[in-house]
Amino acid sequence: MFELLPLILIGVLFVINRGATKRIDRLEKELGDVRERLLRLNTPGSADAETVIAQPAGEERTEISEHVATAPEAEEPSPAPAPAPQQSEPASLTDDDTMPVAARSPSAPAAPADSLENLLGARWAVWAGGLALALGGVFLVRYSIESGLLGPGVRLTLAAIFGLLLIAAGELVRRKALPKADALYANAMVPGILTAAGAVSLFGAIYAAHGIYEFIGPTLAFILLALTAFGVLGLSLLHGQALAGLGLAGSMLTPLLISTTAPNLWTLFIYLTVAQVATSFASRLKGWLVVPAIAQALLGLWALVALIDMTDITPIALSLIAMIAAWLLIWPGATNNDPAVAGSPLSLDALGRRMASGPLGLDITLSLAVLLPALVMLDRGPTVSLPLFGFAALIAALAAAGSARHGAFWPTILASVGALLGAVVKSGLILQAQILLFGFGWDETAVTALGGPVMLILLGLAAIFVLLGLAQIRRRFAQDPLFSTVWAVIVAILPVLLATISFVFYGVYARDWSHALFAIALGAVLIAGAELLSRQGALPVFRRGIDLLLVGSFAAFALALHALTDGIITTILLAPLGFAYLMATRKRHWSGLPWVMVAALAGVLVRIAWDPTLVGPEALSQTPILNQLLPGYGIPALLALLSAYELRNWSGARVRNALQGLASLLGLLTIAILVRHAMNGGVLDSSVPTLGEQSIYTLLVVGLSGILMTLDLKSPSPVFRYGSMLAGGIAILQTVSLHLGALNPHFTGESTGSWPLINLLLIGYLLPGLGYAGLAYYARDKRPLPYVILLALSGAVLGFAWVTLSVRRFWQGEFIPYWKGFEQAETYSYSVAWLAIGVGLLALGSRFDARSLRIASAVIVILTVAKVFLIDMANLEGVLRALSFIGLGFVLIGIGLFYQKILTGKTARPAAVDEDEAPTGI
Repeated sequence: MFELLPLILIGVLFVINRGATKRIDRLEKELGDVRERLLRLNTPGSADAETVIAQPAGEERTEISEHVATAPEAEEPSPAPAPAPQQSEPASLTDDDTMPVAARSPSAPAAPADSLENLLGARWAVWAGGLALALGGVFLVRYSIESGLLGPGVRLTLAAIFGLLLIAAGELVRRKALPKADALYANAMVPGILTAAGAVSLFGAIYAAHGIYEFIGPTLAFILLALTAFGVLGLSLLHGQALAGLGLAGSMLTPLLISTTAPNLWTLFIYLTVAQVATSFASRLKGWLVVPAIAQALLGLWALVALIDMTDITPIALSLIAMIAAWLLIWPGATNNDPAVAGSPLSLDALGRRMASGPLGLDITLSLAVLLPALVMLDRGPTVSLPLFGFAALIAALAAAGSARHGAFWPTILASVGALLGAVVKSGLILQAQILLFGFGWDETAVTALGGPVMLILLGLAAIFVLLGLAQIRRRFAQDPLFSTVWAVIVAILPVLLATISFVFYGVYARDWSHALFAIALGAVLIAGAELLSRQGALPVFRRGIDLLLVGSFAAFALALHALTDGIITTILLAPLGFAYLMATRKRHWSGLPWVMVAALAGVLVRIAWDPTLVGPEALSQTPILNQLLPGYGIPALLALLSAYELRNWSGARVRNALQGLASLLGLLTIAILVRHAMNGGVLDSSVPTLGEQSIYTLLVVGLSGILMTLDLKSPSPVFRYGSMLAGGIAILQTVSLHLGALNPHFTGESTGSWPLINLLLIGYLLPGLGYAGLAYYARDKRPLPYVILLALSGAVLGFAWVTLSVRRFWQGEFIPYWKGFEQAETYSYSVAWLAIGVGLLALGSRFDARSLRIASAVIVILTVAKVFLIDMANLEGVLRALSFIGLGFVLIGIGLFYQKILTGKTARPAAVDEDEAPTGI
């Protein structure tokens, strides 16, 4: 049943062709006439347009003529003489979108419309016929093998003769073909199809002669394959069609159709390499992009298939390296990207445009065809070291190709990604082997022994990327700063990451000189590269690239510090290392030098977040102030302060602001951690702070706000300006949430101390309240009014809380929790104290002309009135109730008289001035 299917298809195609032949001939003649008339219309003063319009040659021709006749009317009249106008050609007559009508030869025919009959009869029939011929030759050989009809030598000879006959037939048809066929069916030329089919047959015969029957040795097989490939290459140039090149790429599928039980891996990949290289040659001569991309993808698939049952990776790796060499040296070779975007600005949008320009398909298929087999080589168990070197060789070759060819973004980026993925994957496998060592029965000595090759490969790849990147940057930083910046990112990040992964999984944590020396050398090379580029005039066009190299060198030196030191020493030395870069600004005005100090301080903060004790809780001294925290926190804070001062006149505002903010943060953090350590008995843990400790933090934040405000007056900076208000806002939040809420001794029952006035209430409420008041007074003409009002109200609230809680402590003693209840005298005392606070705030508000204090006074008085009428009336009895109302009445009357005096004075002064100035106005 299935054997008759090809015959049925051939019969159907024959019937379709037979019925379409006459119509195709008629269409060719008519379209040729139309083409000639359209070309004549391009001549100025031609009168053929009226003739074309007047011809009643059918509906299709009339539509075309009307289109041509109306096209000139839509154009704008030109004020000056110009060449012949180019009219819009109908879409159905377009032969080549890139070639204008006037530039074509008058005798060149127009391509027919892609109707169903044209596709089936003139194009798909040719494609199907060529495929049938190629498969027929292969299946004929296979059938003769399975049936035993002929001997191996006769079968191979017949297959070779069949291929040669097909190639000869293609050449004969090419010479005898109709003159218009080349233009009419550029994508379905019969000569190209026959040549492709013959090439597949010849490749299959030669491969079978060596790989299956061993009639010829590998040398002769290689020579014959090369001669066949280059012979077909020459014929493809004569045919001028991409299908001849596709025959070269299709030859790579031949081993799938002619199978053997014992394939020779070397022979297979020699054959595939020759086919791929020959395709690259043909593609370069004809400018093809799709055909070589298919050849690259097929070779990559062959490599993946071969790695499934891998015995020797050497031929696979060499074949892929040969493909990289063909991509680099043959096609697309040293071709540049679009010169219009070669000098694009440094931006993500420009990077996207550059990555999408040039031979995009070839770059991506090559990168993936090399990267995927390279990654598969890693998955071969923890005791196999040879695939690791194969992986490294492929990644290094791909990176070298990306560095050597201008604008090769995809090979460059994917090689870097592949190196990083390989390091992570292989290190993860080794870690899994170490964790599950005895469960899977792996040999511990074998796992440990593999650490040496992996470490060597990772550090070697890091060195290769550094050298390749610096070489590329040195050659092209002026012509193509965008691509050079991409390499600068890779050089600054990837080698440090590879070395870090190697150190984490295979290093000696106590003191690792191997990784430390490598990191020191890496940092020195990057600094030397930045210096060399600067002397060669890389500034300012390549300023970002030099900055990246500096940051990469700092990261390398930081890795060296971590490899040689640990704990608090590493944290302390990070800051001097960054400070050394910053001081280099006195010799080199590189914009990246101050940012290295920012990176160093950020590293210190990360280290502090990881372990606030810096030395471990057990090793931390319990001595207040004089312990490991003082140098561990203090030295970075001091260097941050010196850095901010050193850069006070630096041109870059962002780095100045960053250093100022970090200096403020580290200074506050140093004092806070020392206070925390001292108030918790020399222990740093996650316990909730007490009210006394939290009060010190609030005072520190209030003080920081004042210091930043002062610095902003001395040296205006957005960090100081907004940082001061942020610190004040944080202090206000602390007051509301902690002082008045969670840590309030009225709710917690915490002891307030045995002394009457100098106790916890003084530290927790009065001192922060005075701090808020002072800060509000200092900021009243320097910061926005709402912010000043919030500070003043916060101080008033804390003062009110101090008086209220002090009254309760007077009646209740050291412990003042709410569950102890209230006495009548205590309740009356609150009213007296609150009225006293209101009167005092009113006096202060009048003395300093502070409207916020007068508002706070009014709020407290209203609160007192509400308390007297709602609480005292219900809870007080006898004389206390009367005294409460009498006292409240006198105070309210006094306050009213006071306000009347203030308001009268304010309204009288302007009136007096008006009376005095009235005569003058007259």
